[in-house]
Amino acid sequence: MSFVAEFAKIPRDKLLLDLYSCTAQDVERALVSPAGDLRSLLALLSPAAEPYIETMAQRSAALTRQRFGANLGMYLPLYVSNLCANDCDYCGFSMSNKLKRKTLNELELMAEMAIIKDRGFDSVLLVSGEHETKVGIDYFKQMLPLVKQQFSHLAMEVQPMSEDHYRQLVALGLDAVMIYQETYQPETYARHHSRGKKMDFAYRLATPDRVAAAGVDKIGLGVLLGLDDWRLDALMMGYHLDYLERRYWRTRFSISLPRLRPCTGGITPKVMLSDLGLVQMICAFRLFNQQLDISMSTRESPELRDNLLPLGITQISAGSSTQPGGYQAPDSQLDQFEISDDRSVEQVIEQMQRQGFNPVFKDWEANWITG
Repeated sequence: MSFVAEFAKIPRDKLLLDLYSCTAQDVERALVSPAGDLRSLLALLSPAAEPYIETMAQRSAALTRQRFGANLGMYLPLYVSNLCANDCDYCGFSMSNKLKRKTLNELELMAEMAIIKDRGFDSVLLVSGEHETKVGIDYFKQMLPLVKQQFSHLAMEVQPMSEDHYRQLVALGLDAVMIYQETYQPETYARHHSRGKKMDFAYRLATPDRVAAAGVDKIGLGVLLGLDDWRLDALMMGYHLDYLERRYWRTRFSISLPRLRPCTGGITPKVMLSDLGLVQMICAFRLFNQQLDISMSTRESPELRDNLLPLGITQISAGSSTQPGGYQAPDSQLDQFEISDDRSVEQVIEQMQRQGFNPVFKDWEANWITG
């Protein structure tokens, strides 16, 4: 069993109609008891909730402080390769794009890790393009032990794998897997994925099930906001999250809410998500799930990131590079996408502390996990 079977039963057309026919009364009912209620999440994501965003923001901020205190987890992406065997029209790594390709060897990886460690980070997100042959399980089995020697928390955002491959990586120290569906609308998904294994919508949709079954401690979900109606995509991610939490109750979960950013060969968003809409989405998910980690990358501007921090964000990157080898030798021809917040780690931390937040570079030990 996987979420694929559950997804087939979800009446997406009806839910889209419900989203845009919600009333103020529906939103007020949702605000009474939103936790774990998918109908409440629908109302809080609807246009009818826009006049209530200030109320949602106040409650979201209070819930986040109550659950997470003033702590904000710090992580940094570590890009190991931009090789890719897929054609995805929104991504700079797409195989048909004419750009320099690079995969880090052990020495280059060690050089990147030394810079990241020197900046104080102890949580790293290993990122690559999706190329099973040259950057697949054999490559990761070689590199993961090197990374785990340096960092207490190791997450990956790479191509979907089999349950057995995930189990092998867990044995080498893998703590978390981020696997983004991009969009939960199959027709839209097919338009944006024209070549490669990523064309298989169902295989990608079932990946979090394989990750959880393999014993990975934490799973990150996400949609690329702008490919389709963001309200419906966010609601479908809520359905996915609800299913996973019920089925894999030992697993922890996070979400990311990236908006489309410029890249080589990139596309114009089908639906624009405003800053206010992003606030609405963050607050809706915090009210829906008080335990959920919500991540914010450097895709967003410094001003917006600073303003979003109190509203529900729990994980944040700073000083990021989106290219393999980018910390040691930046080369814009290797970028996956453009970043918006190019402040240094020190500048981001200084601003966080001015706002009363505590940047946490390490909150993980393997021996905290019991059977």
